[in-house]
This record gives sequence, C-alpha cells and structure tokens, in this order.
Amino acid sequence: MVASRVAEHGIDPAAIGGELWTRRRANESLCFAGANLIPLRGGAGDLNAFADKAMSSVRRCSSLVGRAELVLPMWQRLEPVWGPARDVRAHQPLMALNTAPSCPTDPAVRPVRMEELDAYLVAAIDMFIGEVGIDPRLGDGGRGYRRRVAGLIAAGRAWARFERGEVVYKAEVGSQSPAVGQIQGVWVHPERRGCGLGTAGTASVAAAVVGAGRIASLYVNSFNTVARATYARIGFTEIASFATVLLD
Repeated sequence: MVASRVAEHGIDPAAIGGELWTRRRANESLCFAGANLIPLRGGAGDLNAFADKAMSSVRRCSSLVGRAELVLPMWQRLEPVWGPARDVRAHQPLMALNTAPSCPTDPAVRPVRMEELDAYLVAAIDMFIGEVGIDPRLGDGGRGYRRRVAGLIAAGRAWARFERGEVVYKAEVGSQSPAVGQIQGVWVHPERRGCGLGTAGTASVAAAVVGAGRIASLYVNSFNTVARATYARIGFTEIASFATVLLD
C-alpha cells in the first residue's frame, strides 16, 4: 500500500494520506503513519522510537498492519497506552504468485463498471463487516466508503462476477505498485459458497495482475483454512507473515 502511494504521488503527506518516519536512511528505518500505522523497516530501537512518536500526539490510526516481526514488537510498546486492542491477528500468511495460476480461471469475472457501483457496494459492505467486524457506513453514512470503492472501480481494480445483476464473487486489487498488486476483499455470495467461485475468481484476478507484469500478493488469517487451501490451489505460496492489530 505504501509503495503504491509513493510510486503514484511521491512522499508529500497530504498526497499519500500520512507521514513517513525514519531515524536514519529509509532503506534501514521506515514507518508509515496515517489511517494505518505500518512499520516497514527497522530494529528494536526504531520500533520503540516509532511507537513513542505515535503516542506523543492524539492517535490517528485505527489499526497497525505489516510484517509480524515488526508489528507485534511495536504493539507491545503501544499496548499499555493504546490498548486493549479490539482484535490482534498475530499470524496472517502473506502469499505471492508470479506465474500463471495453476487452476482454471473464470471468464465471467471482469472489471466492475461504474454504473454497477450500487450492486457492488452490497457485496463490498457485507465482506467488510464479516472481515473487520464493523460497518463501514458508520460515522458518515457510508459516503467515505462509497468514494473509496468508486475510486477502485474507476481505476479498473474492482473485479466481480455478476449473475442477474447481483454480485456472486468479488475482489479488489486494493494496492498496486510497479512491482506488486495486492488482492484483497475476496468474497463469495453466501448461497454460492462451496461451488468453486472463489478459486476460479481469484485465479482470474491474479492472472490479470501477473499478466500486467506484477507479482500478485494477498494475506489471509491463519485460522481461515478454507481460504488458505483455495489460494494454494491457485498457486500462491507463503513468503512471510503479516499481523494486524485492530484498535477501533
């Protein structure tokens, strides 16, 4: 996510939605502080310093996310002040694919059109509530979430299979750098689960990412054995472990 914003907008905080912190050179010590707090590089001293800086002002972020070996030590420093967390997901396998999928794709999965926004939002909201545990419409009636989803559609990064005007499969390339496209928001209609739509649909999105010259990546909760098996069938392999600390 951070790499995609910097690649597109540079390092201006207003343009990338947050600040980049470093104690030395950016290739050794780096943290993104915005709606998410994302430690990117550094040792124990850097993580403690980033945590202290975050605690020195009013908390702006709703979560910590990133590689587990960076997020979890940083959370230990933050927890006495910011805790308790609403949820700590300590092991989320980060998976990647840099070749064509090893299973069939779904030719009916395609980029969503802007006139399909309302139908797509129904699925996107259901996915968000199921994954994050809160309704994205809270606070502003859903205007901000609608804008975000509309932006993904406009960029050609929201994918779905429609049947009779209803979304039965969806996913997004939520973040995209010149090298990597991160797939997120994978969802299958409850009445169509177990039919293979998730496997073939995600294979289609991954094939589009790889076909554009990028590595397809995603991360998944360790306890979601069904999703992990699905991604393995597509050809994704585990390359690292992410962690997420949900605060709000």
